[in-house]
Amino acid sequence: MDFLKNQSAGYLANHLARIFARGLTARIKPLGLTTGTFPALLELWESDGLTQKQLVERLDIEQATMANTLARMERDGLIIRKKDANDGRVQRICLTERGRDLRDPAIEAAMAENLETLSCLSEQERREFVTTMQKIIATNRTGIV
Repeated sequence: MDFLKNQSAGYLANHLARIFARGLTARIKPLGLTTGTFPALLELWESDGLTQKQLVERLDIEQATMANTLARMERDGLIIRKKDANDGRVQRICLTERGRDLRDPAIEAAMAENLETLSCLSEQERREFVTTMQKIIATNRTGIV
């Protein structure tokens, strides 16, 4: 059996992810953001004050990767760490004013990238594409909340 990369869902998904990442990088770089911090920001914009462990679970990434990402975000003035009011051992990741202010322009950039990258599809095809991806992700979860 021959392996045809243009028929491989995994290869194509990886390639498409790189296309989206390249486009998003170009759009959010002027905001001082990276594609590495963007997923964490999306989670914090939705639920500010999560713990590092919660972010690791929601984003399905390694603990060390999240620790490095949060360190960069803290250095860049996007977040601060606060002790949990009920458990001093726990730190909450909270957005700074700068982190909160970047929400709308960053989301607009992501939406514009999605629209441009998927512009070759009809509206119905876009809905079906997203629904199909959601179904695959939902049935292959490894800890995403």
